[in-house]
Amino acid sequence: MILSVPAGVGTPALVVDLDVVEDNIDRMARVAAVGEFAVRPHAKTHKAPQFADLQRAAGATGLTVATISEAEIFADAGFDDLFIAYPLWLDLDRTDRLRRLADRARIAVGVDSVPAARRLGEANLPVDVMIEVDSGHHRSGVAPGGAVGPALAAAEAGLWVRGLFTFPGHAYHPDARLRAARDEETALAVAADALRAVGLHPTVLSGGSTPSVAYSRPGTVTELRPGVYVFNDAQQLALGSCTTDQIALAAATTVVSAPTPDRFVLDAGSKVLGADRPAWTPGFGFLPEFPEAVVTSLSEHHAVVAAPPGCPVPRIGETTLIVPNHVCSAVNLADHLVVTRGGKTVTHWPVSARGANL
Repeated sequence: MILSVPAGVGTPALVVDLDVVEDNIDRMARVAAVGEFAVRPHAKTHKAPQFADLQRAAGATGLTVATISEAEIFADAGFDDLFIAYPLWLDLDRTDRLRRLADRARIAVGVDSVPAARRLGEANLPVDVMIEVDSGHHRSGVAPGGAVGPALAAAEAGLWVRGLFTFPGHAYHPDARLRAARDEETALAVAADALRAVGLHPTVLSGGSTPSVAYSRPGTVTELRPGVYVFNDAQQLALGSCTTDQIALAAATTVVSAPTPDRFVLDAGSKVLGADRPAWTPGFGFLPEFPEAVVTSLSEHHAVVAAPPGCPVPRIGETTLIVPNHVCSAVNLADHLVVTRGGKTVTHWPVSARGANL
């Protein structure tokens, strides 16, 4: 673990090791180069143009965002190739904002239904369309063979169907990363063949979550959209998709209570870490300096930690680190990130797209 609590930082605070961030970005760029993939990282993880600049410098072809407001913030920062990877349903406000956004950046938007495609076409917006396919996560997205309907509706409305995308989110489960990557390949291949059969020719086949990227193979998938890899988190550690020395972000915390020898309380609760806890994770975060300890519960401003008998624990008043389970949620709760090199604070970067949910 390279990350450490820098001297003088007030707790709780999210601390980032810039050396680790750069290593993570470079590692993903090498994976992409070997597989001849384009990389369009998902900016909803870091929500800050400074990190996106590092990704662009490493070869990212553009950015993925989740909302129009995220796209607006990154367009303001000079990013001019943005994919809103979400099945947008346009209202009057979103239509006007998307039109203004398309005047200053190349925009693609997600669609997974005929009504949404027609509504987008009726708005006469200069945007590209990506059809979302369900590859096994069973969230949004059409079945692979059902991609033809929305794609034809978009094309008939005068929109260019750039390609297909999927999110293999079922990779977020132990021992499912390989299967999810293969499901992704199959779903995109089936959907692409279906589109070609009706005269549509997708040029981009986009996938690649952080836990599944390691199993992506050259061939069907042409573009990867990982997000969490830039920082990694306790979920990725539990899944085996990162090591402790690849974790670039953690909350600096202080022990504020130690009621018993085997239980202590940190000053970072759900309002700092988020409240995510998949059933397969051991707790509500990971303590790199005390890996055997378990974060058993979170309140808004408390993290309760239990340690097994004989395990060393910090004393009241001491600082330590806690890695959030889901880094995207934690970053979205912070006003700024404390950026460090070599354990020393070098700057603070604002979370510019914090709360950009519309």
